Amino acid sequence: MKISVVIPTYNRAEIVSRAIKSVQDQTLQPFEIIVIDDGSSDDTRRITKEQFSHCRYYYQENQGVSSARNLGIQKAESEWIAFLDSDDEWKPNKLVSQLSFLKNNKVCHSNEIWKRNGKTIPQNKSHQKFGGLIFEQCLNKCIISPSTVVAHKNIFYDVGLFDESIKICEDYEMWLRITAKYKVGFNPEELIIKYGGHGDQLSNVQEGIEYYHIQALEKLLNKKILIGSKFTMTKKMLIEKLKIYLHGLKKRERMEQVLKYKEKIIFWKNFNE
Repeated sequence: MKISVVIPTYNRAEIVSRAIKSVQDQTLQPFEIIVIDDGSSDDTRRITKEQFSHCRYYYQENQGVSSARNLGIQKAESEWIAFLDSDDEWKPNKLVSQLSFLKNNKVCHSNEIWKRNGKTIPQNKSHQKFGGLIFEQCLNKCIISPSTVVAHKNIFYDVGLFDESIKICEDYEMWLRITAKYKVGFNPEELIIKYGGHGDQLSNVQEGIEYYHIQALEKLLNKKILIGSKFTMTKKMLIEKLKIYLHGLKKRERMEQVLKYKEKIIFWKNFNE
């Protein structure tokens, strides 16, 4: 089984080598490692080319992580694609441990370890991972980490590439499209390490995560690719998130936005398949 590893990165010269080395140290070696430099202005190019000359390195003007992942998918020469964010790290048995889950699934993911300031952070129940037909479990929040995913390339020809117009929570939107059509393999092993505390991570976004979840759910419903219970569940979740966001707007006395989101709730309540 040939696997292409896609590593998008942007101005993370000080840590990208850790990610690449964790792929090099795999007990099952991938067919290729593709590094997509999304417009870095630091030493990412030099470090990658000098220390990891065997990697396929591509540079593009800064367009966001979705664009970088999409370029990696398009450049990949293998039938299977694994993603690794440049601030994460794989355990040495990551790829070999996921092989058996790919026999009957076109996509799989695993558990993970979270670390911040050198300490392991316990995950609460809301971040529990699942396998199988998990569309409903993916609606509330993103429970699939990109760095845990191995997927067949044909999936992206079927459901489409990452939506480059969604700058944050782009993975949340992608997993909803995938889980709406495919069952997902789940390996309960903790196969990656996620490091927190970077200034560009989701916990630091000004608008709050729900703002971007709303965008993703609206796009999904507008595409009219959901039917039956999946449509009903998605619409219900969107209205719930709109109400939560509206409550926050009222507390901050952003009255113009309050009116806008009240109208959104009315619109989506009347929206049908």
